[in-house]
Amino acid sequence: MSRVGKMPIALPQGVDVAITAEQISVKGSLGTLVRPVNPQVTVKNEGGKLQFAPANESVEADALSGTYRALVANMVNGVSKGFEKKLTLVGVGFRAAAAGSKLNLQIGFSHPVSKDMPAGVTVACPSQTEIVIKGSDRQVVGQIAAEVRAIRPPEPYKGKGIRYADEKVVIKETKKK
Repeated sequence: MSRVGKMPIALPQGVDVAITAEQISVKGSLGTLVRPVNPQVTVKNEGGKLQFAPANESVEADALSGTYRALVANMVNGVSKGFEKKLTLVGVGFRAAAAGSKLNLQIGFSHPVSKDMPAGVTVACPSQTEIVIKGSDRQVVGQIAAEVRAIRPPEPYKGKGIRYADEKVVIKETKKK
């Protein structure tokens, strides 16, 4: 059995889990997340702890039990604490501004770039060169952060562009005559 799948998920205070044959619903202070359940994985809620086990002896069911345990652990963590990604803008004149559910970027193009945020994701700009993306769904927060970074990824010669706050950009040496 999967080592990850064997570990139970402890449910924090204020998090409710509803398990049906088709889906798992996790409800907390930051919202509700729903995920369909694969029939090869059995899920049990025993005394405030979620247990995952493969429904049969196949290798695929064993792998899926660990995968579903990790996905549901992210759901529980998301509705109780939430997830966030921090991005920084590096470049002269690069600015970001959050206006409601929109992120407005001025990043060296001839026009400003605007990015709409989906439902459940909030964006904030503590300063003109910082972007903080928050939400309860880890996959959506990571995907939005990757899409914002892809608008102007850091270039390798000066490092200008949008990068994750903890990202290290390797600067290339310029061409010598």
